[in-house]
Amino acid sequence: MQHHEFVLAWDRYMDIAAVACIAIGILIFLYHEYRVLQIKDYKEKYDYVNLHEVRYFWYAILALIFALAFFSNSVRTEQIIISGMLWFYVRLFITISFLVIFYFVFYSMVRIYYPKSVEKRLVKLRNTPRISPEGNQMRKLDEAEEDTHLDASQIAEEENIHSVDYDVWLDDKTGYKKIEKYNSYLHAELCSECGFYTFKIDKEELETKPTANEPGLLLKHYKCSYCNHREAKEVKLAKLSSNV
Repeated sequence: MQHHEFVLAWDRYMDIAAVACIAIGILIFLYHEYRVLQIKDYKEKYDYVNLHEVRYFWYAILALIFALAFFSNSVRTEQIIISGMLWFYVRLFITISFLVIFYFVFYSMVRIYYPKSVEKRLVKLRNTPRISPEGNQMRKLDEAEEDTHLDASQIAEEENIHSVDYDVWLDDKTGYKKIEKYNSYLHAELCSECGFYTFKIDKEELETKPTANEPGLLLKHYKCSYCNHREAKEVKLAKLSSNV
């Protein structure tokens, strides 16, 4: 009779914990999306999504995994009441074993597959037309037009440290411009070996420094965090403009 009451109480607590974890997972997801909606500036929104979206998504998934584990600890209770507490410990052991397995399986899936979805969102945020304070739609300048709107330090930074990139948005009607700085080393790219968005800049080497007369050459070393594929890419640096 004593173990009968204990098992029934255990089931109630497991059901409550499962519901609580589901609610926590949903709240984590909604909180992240609310934070994104609260950020009005597209550049700030880009940075927030780039730094936090995968992490918050994993927290939400983790809460659901624990919900499943708690729920699993409340099934087949009648078997435990009939056969004794041995089956209670068997159920607990099986649940913990599957919890560990699901943790690593879903962690790998989130780390490998979800960045592709994040990448699409980042591209959209980076290329969404900005609006000037006067309410006009701004135009994103190409590489050839950018340099005339960047100061000397920004041009030197972009040309000598290629993991830094600038976007320049211009209101053609009023001349208002907005300059946004992006750190490429924080951005994951598609790995040519495994096909996942787990390919990031590991380090950079300046092979040839650009001058006013000659272009430079930068060697970018990439490493995949999934398959450990390494690759080096040569990037030509433009000649130093007269602004530098």
